[in-house]
Amino acid sequence: MVEKGRIVLASASPRRLELLDSAGVAFDVFASDIPEEPIPGEPPADFAQRLARDKAVATAARVEGRFFIGADTIVVCDDEIMGKPVDEADAVRMLKKLSGVAHSVITAYAIYDKARDGFLCKAVVTRVFFKPLRDEEIDAYVATGCPMDKAGAYAIQGGAAYMVERIDGSYTNVVGLPLCEVVEDLRTMGAL
Repeated sequence: MVEKGRIVLASASPRRLELLDSAGVAFDVFASDIPEEPIPGEPPADFAQRLARDKAVATAARVEGRFFIGADTIVVCDDEIMGKPVDEADAVRMLKKLSGVAHSVITAYAIYDKARDGFLCKAVVTRVFFKPLRDEEIDAYVATGCPMDKAGAYAIQGGAAYMVERIDGSYTNVVGLPLCEVVEDLRTMGAL
């Protein structure tokens, strides 16, 4: 792909970096540092989109560049927004709640064009269906440490892959960035 303007990914997520790199997009990385707390009553997709926009704008205020990509992934099960677990007990709780049920993974992304002061912001939803999990499976997975920095306490591309019976929607969305949509929107905005 031809680089027409400097693109900055406002994330330190190694999964997002790998996904964007796999698409041949030239970009720099500068992680944002914003609070990730929902506003009471805020719908999950709105919450994720607000965080994605805030990350893009906060990063644009601190570094040079033209296009800034902010993203946020959340897991929603029975109306509970599941971010990253606060400790191992929270990870166990989340995985027990996800066991044997379907849930939604929402990744919102915002592409901010600093030169035009304009946004393109979307939320992509994928339905994920977990098999019923045994307590020893959950305990063993949590003991690996993998769940601790993942929304919903799991990584579909890693040790939790066997827990997923099926998905309806974008696989890369569950990993952390809906790649098809992001690349097309970068093209639409003139970044590629």
